[in-house]
Amino acid sequence: MEQTSNIENLSFKESKYATGRRKKSIAKVWLKKGSGKIIVNGKNYEDYFKRLNHKSEITKPFEIINQTTSYDVKCSVKGGGHSGQVGAMIHGISKALLQFDSTLKPTLKKEKFTTRDSRSVERKKYGHRKARRSFQFSKR
Repeated sequence: MEQTSNIENLSFKESKYATGRRKKSIAKVWLKKGSGKIIVNGKNYEDYFKRLNHKSEITKPFEIINQTTSYDVKCSVKGGGHSGQVGAMIHGISKALLQFDSTLKPTLKKEKFTTRDSRSVERKKYGHRKARRSFQFSKR
């Protein structure tokens, strides 16, 4: 119970805000100087995301700029699945980092964290089983 009260006590008054998007997910990110805590929807990010690759992807923007424990992140994520939510968080964290220090833009842009990944699910077409997959052809 101590952990949840500790999470709620973090103040984000002097923080920078950015919005990140990926697929159907939208992440509202508040970033401030701190000790490296990452909170997603009121939970620690290690509790919220179960897969190891999701956990490591979230910290990538900080690893690239060599400041893994210098910022605290509070994030509220809606929509999509976990992969889309992670992508939205990375986008939002990178945009908020640029508000703190604009000299980081070339390094973050090289890793494609500042641009929104516009790839989305293609819609299903009529006369097809999926977006591009047709029904099985039967000659007779």
